[in-house]
Amino acid sequence: MDLIKNLFSKVLPVRLATGNKGTGELGEDVAVHFMIEHGYRIVERNYRCKGGEVDIIARDPVDKSLVFIEVKARRGLSYGVPQLAVTPFKQRQISKATLTWLSKNSLHDTNARFDVIAILLVTNGQHKIEHIVNAFDLAY
Repeated sequence: MDLIKNLFSKVLPVRLATGNKGTGELGEDVAVHFMIEHGYRIVERNYRCKGGEVDIIARDPVDKSLVFIEVKARRGLSYGVPQLAVTPFKQRQISKATLTWLSKNSLHDTNARFDVIAILLVTNGQHKIEHIVNAFDLAY
């Protein structure tokens, strides 16, 4: 029985979307699926370092630039639209993590940009997704 359970957990990962953490994880999964559907190649997910974090790092299919993506997901609008949560403080954290990632990978001269994917999660699975290209500039 454990073998079958283990096999299915690898084939069909189950994410319990409860609380803020669950909402965030579901939002990131939806965003990755959206980006892949639009031709982006996912390079890395959930990069963390001392300075901050980046939810998704991807390659743009058109110009091959690196895209550092912040995902914000909400289940409702009681706190406003998701993209408003990408505050100047959050932009600085993402920027620091991006510079660290670029340095670790020796990619200082690579074209890069910051995008935001704002998702309003709905129960029927027809999530409302807004991809904001070049959402903000490097902030430090």
